[in-house]
Amino acid sequence: MRILLFDVHGGYTDALLAGAHDYAFLPAVDGRGGLSRLGALAPARAREVDSAELRDDPPDVVLLQRPEDAATIADRTGLRAGTDVPAVFLEHNTPKESVPNTRHPLADGPIRVVHVTHLNALLWDCGRTPTTVVEHGLPDPGLRYVGDVDHLAFVVNEPVRRWRVTGTDLLPRFAPLGIDAFGIDGDLLPAALDDQPGVAFAGNLKPPQLRDALVARRAYLHLNRWTSLGLSLIEAMLLGLPVVVLDTTVAARTVPPAAGAISADPDVLVAAARRLLTDPDEARAAGLVAREAALARHGLARFLGDWDRVLAEAVAG
Repeated sequence: MRILLFDVHGGYTDALLAGAHDYAFLPAVDGRGGLSRLGALAPARAREVDSAELRDDPPDVVLLQRPEDAATIADRTGLRAGTDVPAVFLEHNTPKESVPNTRHPLADGPIRVVHVTHLNALLWDCGRTPTTVVEHGLPDPGLRYVGDVDHLAFVVNEPVRRWRVTGTDLLPRFAPLGIDAFGIDGDLLPAALDDQPGVAFAGNLKPPQLRDALVARRAYLHLNRWTSLGLSLIEAMLLGLPVVVLDTTVAARTVPPAAGAISADPDVLVAAARRLLTDPDEARAAGLVAREAALARHGLARFLGDWDRVLAEAVAG
């Protein structure tokens, strides 16, 4: 199958590209789009395809991920997603306003909307539009946990701009335990937290370097209030880190209590984090539970199989 898609969320794209299909990307415009992020690491079955080639030889299916993607494809290729070529829409996000009454941009249309969590599917109002849930899947990085740095790892992009959404406002409660923050614009954290002692920016690292840094930390801290389930949480679990998780956004579906701690009470999480930081053996045992749970629910084979079925149904009409 030949799939036209956009590189919207890097980790998700990487997982999709592990499938057995051919993946086409429109070339970048004004530095955005294309395959430039992957460079030489792009798999052989993924390539940039110019507009003329797509017009002459349309893909089997289009994977839309933003409301404007259909217009972009029409403007650049003349192809109408869902009319000239089969299409599905991958919705990465939770609804943002008037929950649970937020209408999806594709509501009541013919293009199937694929949600990444069951909660997202429940809360978005898609009207008569057909919907499906494909839960996240990631390649297994292997059990690599070391945990010799007795700090909490916190991985969030734009933690200051997203503030309450990502639970950044809760960090001062955990700061006395020691937090190493990673991600885009994480360098803005110290000033935003009034230089709170115990919170340090540890870098916006490429995935291989980030994995190396994570496995050195004793535990992983996940405080997202209102996002889809984070890929960084799943990857930390796969690496063997114990996790301290705010019980929101269907996290409990992925995180068993024995994987570290999961609660909607930050005080409970602070106590659990302190215990893990002071007991390396307990932390290691919890990390093994976390890894097994992530493998069971978020393995790559299940993820790719789910997507194969969704895309095949779209092509079959």
